Amino acid sequence: SNYSVSLVGPAPWGFRLQGGKDFNVPLSISRLNDGGKAAQAHVGIGDVVLTIDGISTDGMTHLEAQNK
Repeated sequence: SNYSVSLVGPAPWGFRLQGGKDFNVPLSISRLNDGGKAAQAHVGIGDVVLTIDGISTDGMTHLEAQNK
């Protein structure tokens, strides 16, 4: 199932991203920092990131996703 998460404020967001078009795997969460913004928002390890700021991550490279 899909759900939406909004992380407010400046970085750090408290997660590590993996994948992207350049790795031929979907962007997903590979690590969470205890007590970080992502963990507090109930993001889970293995969750696939479908959009960032309303923009589809399909075809987005890892670096493009990080920069967003």
